[in-house]
Amino acid sequence: MDHDRQNFFSGPYIDRRAEVRDDAGWLEAALADPATTFLLGRGTTHLLYADPQPRIAFLTREHPAVRAADARQFVLLGWFRDARCVLIDLEPDWSEALPAGTSFQELRPLSPLLRGDEAGLLAYARALSIWRTRQRYCGACGSLTVPERAGHCMRCTNESCRHEFFPRLDPAIIVLVTDGERALLGRQGSWVAGRYSTIAGFVEPGESLEDAVVREVVEETGVHVAGVRYDSSQPWPFPSSLMIGFQARARSGSPVRLGGELEDARWFTREQIRSGEPILPPSHSISYRLISTWLAAAG
Repeated sequence: MDHDRQNFFSGPYIDRRAEVRDDAGWLEAALADPATTFLLGRGTTHLLYADPQPRIAFLTREHPAVRAADARQFVLLGWFRDARCVLIDLEPDWSEALPAGTSFQELRPLSPLLRGDEAGLLAYARALSIWRTRQRYCGACGSLTVPERAGHCMRCTNESCRHEFFPRLDPAIIVLVTDGERALLGRQGSWVAGRYSTIAGFVEPGESLEDAVVREVVEETGVHVAGVRYDSSQPWPFPSSLMIGFQARARSGSPVRLGGELEDARWFTREQIRSGEPILPPSHSISYRLISTWLAAAG
């Protein structure tokens, strides 16, 4: 198993330099540096060039959108391609003149077309924007919050509270269950006809990752598994998940009993999968990696 192969949205695409976030003058330094690049985000969309291939429309400090931004909208992402990179987190209704050939686009439909490092950067920026939008008020007292630590902390403005909030992820397990020559795959009703994928679900409080694998497979399919082995993980910013991938083994001939959210679940042989039955998930997903790893193990 190739544990060195990075999943899509992952990898050393950025040097985060988290220590710089504690520098009170980080924004002044960023604006003073002509090499700094700025990434515009509006809600869950980002400014991109569409042709000939989707790519990020980075701005310089001279652009009017950068000059007009409020200090609270700047978020230090890190150093991307050896240059400081800053997200400008705009309001969803922001509307100003844009560079020719650019528009605000959602990441999900375009992600397979983007360069891997730019897809990772946008996934990172998108997750931060969603968290900041959801953390505008203190969860302890309800007061307004303000960004600190270069946009990576939201602090309550109530002086008797001053609670600090940091970005949160939703851990979810995703598992390929096999019984030797067959793989257990399921589908949701909203998917394109014929598409099946691996079993997935969110980890609950007080639950280990391995326990979550066992529980989710039983809940969704009625199949009991053992031999749970970690494979790899993938950031999944739709909206803020971390997919933690596993392989697991079921008893040969285990029957499937549907439950939970799946429209269907069934066993597929290697031959069926290789022949195109079923339609597999997108090749940039961790689900595809789990399936292809299993197929490759058999030559």
